[in-house]
Amino acid sequence: MILTNLLQAQPADSLNVQQHLEAVAEKLSTTPVTTLVSEIIDKAVNFGFKLLAALAIYLIGAWIIRKIKNLVARIFERKKTDAAIASFTQSIIGIALTILLIIITIGAVGIDTTSIAALLAGGGMAIGMALNGTVQNFAGGIMIIAFKPFKAGDYIQAQGYEGTVSEVNIVNTKLTTVDNKSVIIPNGALFNGTVNNFSDNTLRRLEWIVSVEYGSSAEETREVLMSLLKGDIRVLNTAKGAPADPFVALHSLSDSSVKFVMRGWVHTADYWDVNFDINEKIYKELPKKGIRFPFPQMDVHVHQD
Repeated sequence: MILTNLLQAQPADSLNVQQHLEAVAEKLSTTPVTTLVSEIIDKAVNFGFKLLAALAIYLIGAWIIRKIKNLVARIFERKKTDAAIASFTQSIIGIALTILLIIITIGAVGIDTTSIAALLAGGGMAIGMALNGTVQNFAGGIMIIAFKPFKAGDYIQAQGYEGTVSEVNIVNTKLTTVDNKSVIIPNGALFNGTVNNFSDNTLRRLEWIVSVEYGSSAEETREVLMSLLKGDIRVLNTAKGAPADPFVALHSLSDSSVKFVMRGWVHTADYWDVNFDINEKIYKELPKKGIRFPFPQMDVHVHQD
């Protein structure tokens, strides 16, 4: 305790630092060497025990952290959780527990950890503010992977873009458009926005609006259009699992034409092929039956006094 008291002694108001050091040196010179050596050995032994205890705490803590991570991994594996979410969660748990273990280990040595905890809290807040957008995208990626509103290979429409999902990362999603452009959309905006997933259902309904000129037979027009739908084996009916049979009806009477509506259910993979093929058949088959397409027209009546 002699050495500690000497080092912790505060200089009197009337003494300057040099005088205080001289007083300490004088006291050291009058203190027996054996007493100083004994005190130094005691403190070294005490510090050594603390160091060994801290090392033991760290080793045991590291073993417990590995056990916890393995337990979490088994839980995710049993629940068949997505690999990206499982890996991310294990990493977060490992990092958090390791930081906590380091703080406990430093405290066991005898170092005050209050300032370290405050520094970590301040640093975490600063990093969080700096990476605000990235954290939002990161959270959006976690939600997308967890709830799966779409997956790789789906054809979606979102954020003003439309294309096939080629890759879903933790912070962004990559789309490949029909003209082979790569579009990268941040997951934060993607998850919080509206997503139209065309591939989510196996069946889709096609609809055509066909305009014919006034004077055309409604019955004949309806029969021709229905024959086009039923003549394509890709257009499904209720017997093939469709929600409804092919449908044709007079849709509306516009200024220059009579409009008919055609509806038919198809497999999602056949959507565009059937759409284009029926369009071509409409253009070719209706004129053969004497059903003509209208042009914008205006009747002008002249009255002479």
